[in-house]
This record gives sequence, structure tokens and C-alpha cells, in this order.
Amino acid sequence: MKRKELEDLGLEKEAIDKIMDWNGQDIETEKKRADKAEGERDNYKEQLDTATGELEKFKDVKPDELQATIEQLKNDLKDKDDEYAAKEADRIFLDGIKDSIRRAGARNEKAVMALLDIDSLKQSKNQTEDIKKALETVKESDAYLFGSEEPINNPVGPIGGAGGGDTALAAMRAAAGLPPAEK
Repeated sequence: MKRKELEDLGLEKEAIDKIMDWNGQDIETEKKRADKAEGERDNYKEQLDTATGELEKFKDVKPDELQATIEQLKNDLKDKDDEYAAKEADRIFLDGIKDSIRRAGARNEKAVMALLDIDSLKQSKNQTEDIKKALETVKESDAYLFGSEEPINNPVGPIGGAGGGDTALAAMRAAAGLPPAEK
């Protein structure tokens, strides 16, 4: 629509301006829709080109070979999962043994571990009880590997003699407000 055509119809200038504004808005709306449609078209064309290029890569692939490869990869993944589960079970088992050894009062964890039959304990149905029994057996046969529960064999401080008994006595007397001991 052209301004000249509207003027020829004898319309007033204000009416022509209003009609031209409406027409311009309609044209802009249609241009936006056309641009959007062209953008979508270009996007779909690009996707088609990409998909066609990817399909070309698979032109020489044989489905049976691909299926065999997939099955092999699944089996490898399952084997790795089984291997990881076995390692995790071993770690949990060894941590349990080490904890039991510490609770039994062992002085050297590695030395006690060397005396235990780890494989038979691992195969045991009642591991907790069998570990306790094995530790008791080692404690009886090699008691020097474990701390003693008797206070005399497990001292916690100086027990007299040249170990500074005089200075300890002097410190106690001074703390109590007593004069130094006479010799």
C-alpha cells in the first residue's frame, strides 16, 4: 500500500498517517515472523547437515560387529565392577581386623597380622568370633606383642630410683608449702 493511492481516494492526511502506521506495524510483525522462520529453517538445515555427516561415519559399520563390541564392553565393565567390589570387601575386612587388633591392645599391628591366617579368616562364616579367637590364640602364644593389663608391667610414670624421685618429692613439698626435706 502506498501513500499516493490513499491520497487518490481522497482521505485526509491524518487518516492516511494512521493507516500507514498500522500498515507499517503489520509489515514489521510479518518481517519478524519471516526472520524467525528463516532462522529455524537455517537451524534445521544445519542439523540435517550434521546428522548426514555423522551418518556417513557409520556407513561402513556392520551392526553385528558393533553389537559384539557393545557386549564386550558391557562384560568388561561388569568385570571391573566385580573387581572393585572385591577390593572394597577386602579393604573393609582388613580394616575390621586392624580395628580388632588395636582393641586387643597390640603393640605392633603388622607383627600380629603376620601371625594370623588372613585367608581362612576371610572365608569364615562367623568372622567376628573367629577373629577374636585367633587374636586370643596369638595373645597366649606371643604375649609380648600385646600390652599388659597389670599396672606393674605397664607403668605410666617414674616408679622411683634415679628417675628424679628427689626432685619430684621436692616439688610436691614446695607445692604443699613445706620446707625442703633434710637428708
